[in-house]
Amino acid sequence: MKRPLKKLLIANRGEIALRVIRSARLLGLKTVAVFSEADKASTHVAAADEARLIGPAPPAESYLNIDAVMRAAIETGADAIHPGYGFLSERPAFARAVEAAGLIFVGPSSSSMEAVGDKVAARRLAMDAKVPVVPGIETADAASVRAFAKKVGYPILVKASAGGGGRGMRLVEQPDALEAALESAAREAQAAFGDGRIFVEKYLAKPRHIEVQILGDSHGKIIALGERECSIQRRHQKLIEESPSVAVDEKLRARLCDAAVRLAGAVGYQSAGTVEFLLQDGEFYLLEVNARLQVEHPVTEIRFGCDLVAEQLRIAAGEHVADPVPPRGATIECRITAEDAEHDFRPAIGRVSYLHLPNAPGVRVDTFLTQGTEIGANYDSLLAKVICYGANREEARRRMLLALDDVVIVGLHHTTAFLREVIASEHFERGELSTHFVDDHFGKWRHDASAEKAALITAALVAAGTIGKGQSMRSSSNGKIERRDQSPWTTLGGFQLWERR
Repeated sequence: MKRPLKKLLIANRGEIALRVIRSARLLGLKTVAVFSEADKASTHVAAADEARLIGPAPPAESYLNIDAVMRAAIETGADAIHPGYGFLSERPAFARAVEAAGLIFVGPSSSSMEAVGDKVAARRLAMDAKVPVVPGIETADAASVRAFAKKVGYPILVKASAGGGGRGMRLVEQPDALEAALESAAREAQAAFGDGRIFVEKYLAKPRHIEVQILGDSHGKIIALGERECSIQRRHQKLIEESPSVAVDEKLRARLCDAAVRLAGAVGYQSAGTVEFLLQDGEFYLLEVNARLQVEHPVTEIRFGCDLVAEQLRIAAGEHVADPVPPRGATIECRITAEDAEHDFRPAIGRVSYLHLPNAPGVRVDTFLTQGTEIGANYDSLLAKVICYGANREEARRRMLLALDDVVIVGLHHTTAFLREVIASEHFERGELSTHFVDDHFGKWRHDASAEKAALITAALVAAGTIGKGQSMRSSSNGKIERRDQSPWTTLGGFQLWERR
């Protein structure tokens, strides 16, 4: 049944809030932003038609406060809520609260979310749907786990049933470390997710991380939009994503997409979602299902010429999911975060005193940054996503190198230089990827500080009026500083949508 949307509340902040606002405007919807006291001056607040304060800076008192978010939605007359990613996006309790209030949750139903959000339940669903899973045992009983480990061999992986992002996860390489790992994983899972249940799987030594983008509607139609490779990670946090994967041929792609659609169909999945797999030695195994929009969704949008957020909104309004168009070319995304890559990626805070972002054909930047943005310690470290398109992978890779050269963020540590070195590496160029890529090749990374020096020179020259804001200075390979003319970045939130075919 169709139910046209009129006003959308975005229960999130920063880059993803701006992203959703953009697509909502495309469909003619009014938007409501919510914000914490720390985000009063944030770009997403200014971009929305209305904005409501929902609490202090700590997420538990604002962006994770279901009552405060629901109160803002009801008081502003919103008829739908988009959760973005992170925060409340995969909380069935939030989806139930939205449904109970008679509003539309722009995402899967609470029952579907519960079915795929629990890793043990998702494993069982996958096995019923004939989707391959990593050999495992659904118990934390030490004697049973020892017997399992003896059968499949060490190392094994202890995982939180309700977990994600590496929390509640322990690698066990020797029998004498087993009991301590089970206990510590359960404690961390309980603290992080309020659910201490754990299970155990055989450890895959050097897998690739491959995920399939799905869209499902309320009419029973589910489609898959190809695969993304997300193998370059650090502590289970994705750093670089690309599509297509060099490790996936047409036959394997068909099998992956078929498995993803079967699993989604088993729970009547609606909206955007991602089915994630591990790929090793030509075989794939279910990792998990993310019942939300992914951070890396622009990689698929560019290749398929679509707007996944707009599709989410149309599906929520009761419309049919659109048939996909044939994909084209290749895309790569780099996540720039506020972290000090030279010192174990420790979080960085500060004020952006000068900002310049790339603006060139085939380059998209999703960000909330502006000159003067304060980056604190309360929220996720993501600053910007740079996404590059090419007719093939090598063209996309070279375009990414040029784009990262044009990123200037002065005022805090960030990971741009690290990402550039990864993209420039011969291992990345050859597509020799695994989830251990960073540990294998960039475990103790150090870099030449000339890029930062160039950024400081740029800021000083802009302040003095020597160069314009549409220009930047960069360090060339010979260490000299040279001027580059650039067009200023002016689009909303640094978002450029690749034109739909």
